[in-house]
Amino acid sequence: MRGSQQIRILVVDDESDNAELFKALLIKEGYLVTALLDPTKVIATLKEGNYHLVILDMMMPKLSGTEVLEQIRELDDDIAVIVATGFPTVETAVASLKLSASDYVKKPIDPVTFIETVKRVLEKKGITRDPEAELHRTIGRFIREGRTRQNLTLKQLARRTGLSVSLLSQIERAESSASISSLYRIATALRVRMSELFADV
Repeated sequence: MRGSQQIRILVVDDESDNAELFKALLIKEGYLVTALLDPTKVIATLKEGNYHLVILDMMMPKLSGTEVLEQIRELDDDIAVIVATGFPTVETAVASLKLSASDYVKKPIDPVTFIETVKRVLEKKGITRDPEAELHRTIGRFIREGRTRQNLTLKQLARRTGLSVSLLSQIERAESSASISSLYRIATALRVRMSELFADV
């Protein structure tokens, strides 16, 4: 994964199938993931690495999720924790809230909802994987949407800007960093202020 910030996530679930599913989904999104089947090793693992988020199963032998969450909060009161449970109860919800769990997901998990929850929780903490990549994606999306609204093809936009179709396509797909000069030409061709390219950043 490119970028200065690689987000580290610790998955804690005593069932290996669940742990592997969480891990596979998160790795696919570009996160660095460690999976633990033994909840007694959580604190030692957190002390060893700089983790941004913990995915924590609530129903485990040896230690319950609530007990692990208590230990985590004694060590670190800021780290984001998403509670995962197949049996949500009022008691576990209240206990999780008291210990500042960031959110919870119901098992069996829906992959799309799970990843959305992870992204939302990290966003709330102000953690992004790669601010520069996010900037390129936002600009690319704005240009593509603006071009589409005006029914312009890439070829037509290339003619208006003097830039190549290939470069414009790469900028739209956030595969290339556009120079200030190129962005100025694109903004002029789309009849928008240059500052609007950065409006959603």
